[in-house]
Amino acid sequence: MKTISRKKFIAAATMATAGMAFGLNALGKDRVGPEIVSDNQPATQSSATEKIKVSIFSKHLHWLNYTDMASLAAGMGFDGVDITVRPDGHVLPENVAVDLPKAVAAVEKAGLKVYSIVSNIKSPDEKYTHDILKAASALGIKYYRTAWFDYNKNISIPENLKVISAQFAALTSLNKQYKIHGAYQNHSGELFGASVWDLWLAMKDLDPNLIGCQYDIRHATTEGADTWATSMQLLIPHIKTTNVKDFYWEKKDGKWQVKSVPLGEGMVDFKKYFAMLKQYQINGPLSLHCEYDLGGAQDGARKLTISKEAFTAAVQKDLTTLRGWLKENDL
Repeated sequence: MKTISRKKFIAAATMATAGMAFGLNALGKDRVGPEIVSDNQPATQSSATEKIKVSIFSKHLHWLNYTDMASLAAGMGFDGVDITVRPDGHVLPENVAVDLPKAVAAVEKAGLKVYSIVSNIKSPDEKYTHDILKAASALGIKYYRTAWFDYNKNISIPENLKVISAQFAALTSLNKQYKIHGAYQNHSGELFGASVWDLWLAMKDLDPNLIGCQYDIRHATTEGADTWATSMQLLIPHIKTTNVKDFYWEKKDGKWQVKSVPLGEGMVDFKKYFAMLKQYQINGPLSLHCEYDLGGAQDGARKLTISKEAFTAAVQKDLTTLRGWLKENDL
């Protein structure tokens, strides 16, 4: 047996230990791929081979009833409908026990599914929080989007982080009760979570199978066109759902502002983004948002100023573009 120097022995031992630690971490809560889910957690995990299911954000279909909404979504080629359950939504919170089952039934009759809903939920103590989550869970819906949080400008940033982390912790407990995953959308501007570092700091110690981020690449690009790919990595264990839209900056009346555009016409680096989704096995439900001029549909109008045909053509173009990117990345 060859003699090995003390220096080489220590180096080899260190590498072996690091390898063991890495292997253990790969099975722990910080794993960025599919995670092990215990029996008392919601079934929010997707297999590595499962394909992304694409829904249309029902805000764009507020001008239609449940049956017509579902029929049009199916005709355009979507997999599901991301239903708004909030004061200005397709389903009003006070009527959720009756109307959400109706909306879901219409969607399922059209051959689609409701993978997620969009709410204004901020805490377990709000009037309709339990009603909404109870109704959604009973219908087999696994995901919901929360409301946005504002920074309290009367206290410091660290103090804000403590307060909002406590809000997330309270929602985590509630989500466990109803076996559902709650996700906070990162939104550009002065809202909490715009930078995503603050979002990660507030939920990093919480169960990612119960609370997380509905990652929005458009808003992430607005906040950091060259840095989003780095900051996104913090949130990977918490990203179970996503949404997509596109934009670019334009100068109007001497001021730079965001201009929403159809997919592929803006500055979002979708090639890099979808490659990252593939790399990190992020393949949960995706919601398509169309925030460019759609005759009012972009803002949830109840009556459009363009024809149904014009609306359908625009959205189908976005969906075709999106499907192409997903296919290229086997997502």
